[in-house]
Amino acid sequence: MTTPPTAPLAAHPEIRPGQSIELLKQLHILTRDGKLNQDSRRKLKQVYHLYQFIEPLLAEALAARPEIELVDHGAGKSYLGFILYDLFFKQHAPAGRIHGIETRDELVMSSRRLADKLGFSARMRFHNLSVADSITSARLPARIDLVTALHACDTATDDAIRFALEKEARFIVLVPCCQAEVAAVLRKHKAQALRHSLAELWRHPLHTREFGSHLTNVLRCLQLEAHGYQVSVTELVGWEHSMKNELIIARRHDQPGRRAAERLAELLATLGLEELETRFFKP
Repeated sequence: MTTPPTAPLAAHPEIRPGQSIELLKQLHILTRDGKLNQDSRRKLKQVYHLYQFIEPLLAEALAARPEIELVDHGAGKSYLGFILYDLFFKQHAPAGRIHGIETRDELVMSSRRLADKLGFSARMRFHNLSVADSITSARLPARIDLVTALHACDTATDDAIRFALEKEARFIVLVPCCQAEVAAVLRKHKAQALRHSLAELWRHPLHTREFGSHLTNVLRCLQLEAHGYQVSVTELVGWEHSMKNELIIARRHDQPGRRAAERLAELLATLGLEELETRFFKP
């Protein structure tokens, strides 16, 4: 298969050397005729901003072994996977592979077609699997270096965490989105919770949604720490088109955090969320 053309750097100095023009068009970063307008420049800046967080983790994993394996959970159209392959795997990790996990078959098939078109299909795999099936599937390697989930809606982020914990992934990179489950439980027990002044934090419906979203990510971070990960949280600056702008990065260090597990249990009990214990305490 012919290698896709790379970007004409003289025409677009913003584009990094070796990038696929066809991919940038498919992602609507370049227009169909290969132009880069103001809106697409902003998109390109967003892409590079996200990549700068992930690139050092990939480089560290690559230094440990050349056959690095990345799994993008809740991949959707595999936007993130294609970008990571084009910017890193294609040039720096010739023995590495990217796996996109998605339950919607039409998106899996679309990603496969695009990978074939770009010449990426030898080391990009797309699987129509549930989280439970992805953990045990022979189609995925036993050892995973990095798990990502970009704007995986509601509990799809938790599916990615569960997969990463089961596989003992070295790194986890999450951009959570649309958290609703915790807010629903808070809402269900609101009448009882209002006996305590702490419940004022989520008494109003808007606050229930916002507090539930924030609390979900706090619980996720404690869950990761309890399972032996060092966690950092920052803003994903540059994604102005999304209100979900939180980036969670976890690095495995094999020392389970007993204090984090205790704090997690305390929070669930204090806020009346005991019914979610199984979700946060079991991978």
